[in-house]
Amino acid sequence: MGPVVVLVGPPGAGKTTVGGVLARRLGVGLRDTDADVEAVAGKSVAEIFVDEGEARFRALEREAVRAALSGHAGVVSLGGGAVTDAGTRALLAGGPVVFLDVALADAVRRVGLDAPRPLLAVNPRKRWRALMEQRRPLYVEVARAVVDTAGRDPEETAQAVLDALGLKDA
Repeated sequence: MGPVVVLVGPPGAGKTTVGGVLARRLGVGLRDTDADVEAVAGKSVAEIFVDEGEARFRALEREAVRAALSGHAGVVSLGGGAVTDAGTRALLAGGPVVFLDVALADAVRRVGLDAPRPLLAVNPRKRWRALMEQRRPLYVEVARAVVDTAGRDPEETAQAVLDALGLKDA
């Protein structure tokens, strides 16, 4: 059995925070694939990018996503760029995937876009917009539902995810 919910979306969408709320409410565990990558590599995502490059990070991420989707029966939060891999998108097909859609202003407020996020290091607002132009169609492609996070706190967003998937609290 696979995950009950898989969250996708850009940096600042609240995937990990909302994932934690969902896991608590559903009585299951939360698996964050970025944390899995960091555990395997023994360093942060930012350090992997600097020391080994994006290609190495994406390879580690692919394996983390594959393991989480096949071996975790709770909530899974994917890194923002995981959907750029065609194999990952194929694994997500037909699953309980929710795209947490967030506006730039909300993403800036949530993460400041000055946190150590390697793909947002230079001109973060412009880069975030460019990433969203590239990734939005991929998030929509894999998602069973899209939840707009605008004006919602994590509890309200989690409820919207549960409603979108027809799930009830444990």
